Amino acid sequence: MQIEISASKRTLEGTGASRRLRAAGRLPGVVYGGDSTTAQPIELDHKDLFYKLKMEAFHASILTLNVDGKSEQVLLRDVQMHPFKQQVLHVDFQRVNQNQKIHMKVPLHFINSDIAPGVKLSGGMISHVLNEIDVSCLPKDLPEFITVDLSDMTAGSTLHFSDLQLPERVEIPALLKGDDQPVATLIAPRGGVAAGESESESA
Repeated sequence: MQIEISASKRTLEGTGASRRLRAAGRLPGVVYGGDSTTAQPIELDHKDLFYKLKMEAFHASILTLNVDGKSEQVLLRDVQMHPFKQQVLHVDFQRVNQNQKIHMKVPLHFINSDIAPGVKLSGGMISHVLNEIDVSCLPKDLPEFITVDLSDMTAGSTLHFSDLQLPERVEIPALLKGDDQPVATLIAPRGGVAAGESESESA
């Protein structure tokens, strides 16, 4: 998915300037990294960015940032939200070097929970231990999400990093270090209908 953001260079900085920007429906931000050693202050349309932040792909995709007509590829690195208002206070973007691997949190999409033997036959419940994982890859190989197939899970079983089917050229740094974390578990039901009935009969 190609997501574009329009921005302008920001010349005035400081608390007062940022407050005036927000009052005018604008949003202060910064873009850094890449070949430039200095960060570029920018301003964006608050309403446009606020709704883009609701998109899952916006947080795990290479974005096209257009600053005064000049486009560059960036990653969303930080978002500061108001503690109780529906307002974005500041955003950070990082420029992307196509020849360098990036580390990015990618959402997990769980499928086939309804046909898992532990659910269908045993009445168990699947617990999602993680909803996103940190991956490493070149920018061109960054997936929007990783699919987790739960169709083979039985009661009491657990899926780990090593069980995931990763896209080509995508790695999980933690797994490379020997940290095979759990992703989902299938919790068996306590007791059962028959056991409950027999207890009530004997009472």
